[in-house]
Formats: sequence, structure tokens, C-alpha cells
Amino acid sequence: MVLRKFFRSALALLHTVIQGPQSDCFIIVNMWLPKPKDYKVLCVKLCGNLKFYQSHFYGTVVPPDEVTVNYRHGLPLITLTLPSRKERCQFVVKPMLSTVGSFLQDLQNEDKGVKTAAIFTADGSEIPASTLMEILLMNDFKLVINKVPYDVQCPKKEKLSMEHATQMENVKSLVHRLFTALHLEEFQKKREHLLLEKIDHLKGQLRPLEQIKAGIEARSEAKTSRLLWAGLALLSVQGGALAWLTWWVYSWDIMEPVTYFITVANSMVFFAYFIITRQDYTYSAVKSRQFLHFFHKKSKKQHFDVVQYNKLKEDLAKATESLKQVRHSLYLRMQGKELNGKN
Repeated sequence: MVLRKFFRSALALLHTVIQGPQSDCFIIVNMWLPKPKDYKVLCVKLCGNLKFYQSHFYGTVVPPDEVTVNYRHGLPLITLTLPSRKERCQFVVKPMLSTVGSFLQDLQNEDKGVKTAAIFTADGSEIPASTLMEILLMNDFKLVINKVPYDVQCPKKEKLSMEHATQMENVKSLVHRLFTALHLEEFQKKREHLLLEKIDHLKGQLRPLEQIKAGIEARSEAKTSRLLWAGLALLSVQGGALAWLTWWVYSWDIMEPVTYFITVANSMVFFAYFIITRQDYTYSAVKSRQFLHFFHKKSKKQHFDVVQYNKLKEDLAKATESLKQVRHSLYLRMQGKELNGKN
């Protein structure tokens, strides 16, 4: 009986300490045993170093600003974060039809906050807008949006065999020919409309320049004509002076060496003109050169841009020539339809 009370008193004050095998954490259990076989846990608390009970999780979450390229259903999918909305957006790319310029245009249309966008190679060379996306996605590149660069890593595609590549090229050529045959007339009519609009726009830009140019040409032509008449008057005075000195003042024996040296001096002047201008001294060449000299001088005074005018004239000539070719093709196509209808 005494032994039984002793064990009850000892267990009432017992603190059972359980230590984990690989940690510094202890579990202290306070137990009260009023009766033998009646165990009751009063409290359980954790103490010590809790770092060993923290869980660490690792993943492959894409950073919010990273530009990724994936393939879905055989088509490239470019995922990026829009600058204005800070949202992830996916762009489906058609490699054989889309170009770098069309992709950048789609990006700017999707987010009006994209002011500037360009694509560069890994070594910093800018990629032209006419480059096909199929060629761009062969290597890693750098996408710059609003002067913020993004390094883009393209997944490597399996190389096609020679036979499969040849078949793909044949399919591309066949599709291109079918598209041309089915949409040629529509394409030519659309091109004719665009060329007409371009010609009208160029003519509208040239109209005020033509008026300024006409005024400058008129004044330059008048000044050139006055200069030519002044040259004729100078030669007439020279001939009259030599005749007066020969018959009225001196004799021919005295004036002959004078006329000789005057002729030599004129020859030296003409030769110097050729050395400076690299042109023969002809009256038409001298007139054209002097006209251009007056024209450019007056153009600067009136702020007439000769380079812009020449560029507009060249663009107008090219557009007019392209329009003639398109209309000629449409005319031949119409003739072919009429012959087929008669047959």
C-alpha cells in the first residue's frame, strides 16, 4: 500500500522528455495519474529550435517579366508581360506568314503603352522588319520594349530530314501558286487602288513645291539670259576696241601681237574652265551650269528642299510605272476572260 502511494506521487510530478533523433526540439508532457491505468495528457507544448520543422518547396515558376517561347499544336506561342496592364499575354505566330514587323505591330496594337519595340540578335544587331518569324525563331534573340531589353531563348526544333524538307518546300510552292491563281485579280485590283491613292498623295505633296520651283526657274532663266547677253556685249566691245586701235590709233603691225596674246589668254581661260568643271566649254553646257548655279542659290534663299522634291518625283515615277504594269496585267486578264467566254 505504501509502495503504491509512492508510485502515484512520483508519477504525479513526472516530466517525460522525449527528444527527436535529428532535431533540437523537445516535447514536454505533463501527466497526472489519479488511478493506475487512467492516463490523461494535460498539456503538450513545443520548444527548442523549430527550423527543422519548416518545409521548403522548390518549383520552376516563370518570372512575371520573362518572355518565353513555346510550341502548341505545332505553332510557336510567345508569352510576355504587357507594360501597361502588367498582364501576361500570348501571341500565336505563323512562322511562314508572319514577319518581325507584323509581330511588333500586333504587340503595339494589343498594348497602346508600347511606344517603341524592336528585335535584336544576341550580339546586338537589329533584325529587319521583313524577316520571317520562322528564321527569327531558329536562334535566341533580344526583344526591346520601351527601351527595356528581354532575353528570349527559343527551344530547339528537331531538324527535318532532307526528304521531308524537300516535301515541305514543294507544299509551300504549291500553296503559293494556288493562292496566286485564286486571288491574283483581287490582289491586282487592291494594288491598283493603293497605287492610285499613293499617286494622289504624292501629287498633293508636289503641288506647292511645283509652284515654288516654277517661280525659281523663271527668275534663274531670266538671270542666265541676261548673263549670256552681257557676254555677247563684252565680246562686241572687245572686237570694236581692237578694230578702233588697229585702223584709227595704231597700225596692224602693232596690234597683231596684242590680238595674238588675247587669243592665247582666251584659250587659257577655256582650258581652266575644263580643269575646274570637267566639262567641255560649249555654250549649252555653260548655260546649263549657270542656270543650276542660280537655281540652287535662290532655292536656299526661299527654303526650297531640292532633295525632298527629287525624292517625291522619283516615288511618283515609280508608282506611275507600277500602275501601268498592274493595269496591263488586268487588261490581259480581261482579254483572256473574253476569249474564253467566246469559245
